Amino acid sequence: MAKLIYAAFTSLDGYVADETGNFDRAELDEEVHAFINSRERQIGTYLFGRKMYETMAVWETPDVFPHRTAAVLEFAPIWQAAEKIVYSTTLQTVSTAKTRLERKFEADVVRELKAGATREVAVGGPALAAHAIRAGLVDEYHLLIAPIIAGSGNPYLPGKVPVKLELLDERRFDNGMVHVRYRAKS
Repeated sequence: MAKLIYAAFTSLDGYVADETGNFDRAELDEEVHAFINSRERQIGTYLFGRKMYETMAVWETPDVFPHRTAAVLEFAPIWQAAEKIVYSTTLQTVSTAKTRLERKFEADVVRELKAGATREVAVGGPALAAHAIRAGLVDEYHLLIAPIIAGSGNPYLPGKVPVKLELLDERRFDNGMVHVRYRAKS
């Protein structure tokens, strides 16, 4: 059975974006990009909400990035190789390969997906992840914490959902970012 992993960038105070939707995090240098690439190679399927999908769809054509380092370019085929499921009631079509559109997040369907998957499943975006967390589906939490305090904004985690965690790994990067990986305890 595959794990469902929720991974995101967050400020020290737990926000994926500030009140205006921006997140001025530390520069994602080659070291951080290489780490992300090694982590993302484990993913066979991504679950996205509309906003996260629209953000990530640029990886279908990475030539749009102005500063394409080797590690940045290495991510594109990793993302392209994975299956993608987009949950949206407003999106009419998807624009990337290996992508299907679903209108409703159904916990039992995701449980079946995890049970039959040979590679890990990742949920992207705090709104969709909140559904998975509330349903008890998230097995691991991967946080890449930037050395900033946002003050307010879009939180990484939903409120009023207690989950006991066990620290599995931590890593500090030269640019001040820190990665922590937790497992949900039953």
